[in-house]
Amino acid sequence: MKEILEYLFNHHTLSKSEAKAIMIEIAQNKFNSTEVTAFMTVFLMRNITLKELEGFREALLQMAVPMSLDASDAIDIVGTGGDGKNTINISTLASFVVAGAGQKVTKHGNYGASTITGSSNVLEELGYEFKINSERLEDDLEKANICFLHAPYFHPALQSVGTLRKSLGLRTFFNLLGPLVNPAKPKFSMIGVYNLEIARIYQYLLQKDDRHFILVHGMDGYDEISLTHDSKIITKKGEEVYSTEDLGFDSITHESIKAGETPHETAKIFRNILHGKGTEQQNSVVLANASVALYHTDKFGSYDDCLLLAQESLHGGKALRSLELLLE
Repeated sequence: MKEILEYLFNHHTLSKSEAKAIMIEIAQNKFNSTEVTAFMTVFLMRNITLKELEGFREALLQMAVPMSLDASDAIDIVGTGGDGKNTINISTLASFVVAGAGQKVTKHGNYGASTITGSSNVLEELGYEFKINSERLEDDLEKANICFLHAPYFHPALQSVGTLRKSLGLRTFFNLLGPLVNPAKPKFSMIGVYNLEIARIYQYLLQKDDRHFILVHGMDGYDEISLTHDSKIITKKGEEVYSTEDLGFDSITHESIKAGETPHETAKIFRNILHGKGTEQQNSVVLANASVALYHTDKFGSYDDCLLLAQESLHGGKALRSLELLLE
């Protein structure tokens, strides 16, 4: 690792094969915690390259725990995290709204590393038991229209660096890998990114895949459609900037979508929103992300049709029912 670090500190970058080999060795615990921390620090000082991201991703997918889950018509709604905004779990809430609207969701998530409450934290707080058995996950998908894949269960490398990431408390390149390595390999992915340079790298990488993707970026630095500012949306067809009004909503404040100070507080907010007790601003941001996700599948009509479906799911209790069925 010393040679690798010296090479990187001299402003060099890794080839795809080098990145892949290093990630495999990290997963095999061949380096001590100080060495891995130093390696992660390199990518705090500069953005990751496309070849590095490709290599890391290939390694994680190669080492992933095998699973058989039919995700040929499913979507994942996920953010990179690391935007530093400490919002409510918007992508996870939108996932339940989308599931309640009739679209299957294979949600991939993890504990928060650079934030207080990740998707795994909030679902665990609500009483969900993480599963690795494909049949049990398939059962969840059938009964609740959603299943949850806790990333460390399927990716040894993520498990091995989890404590280090949490102790650092900073955004690392592992934030970028999570949305790219869903072991179910869903047909559709809606991925929130925190800056446009990273969005470009994602775009180049995902263009090579057969699966459909949509990248969303809040123009004031959110890794989701935040409704606090305009949003850029990128697909294989191109990119556009949408105002909050374009999406059918009023602008909201940063403070109105803040998470709690603990996983328990955030889980309470999460449940309140699905129970119909959310504020207008909280509901709006969840509905905006869910509507864009539904529209992206090209199965539910116009964007306005998708917005109506999302509203019916949230306000009609269908999203809550998906959560209750998942927790059974």
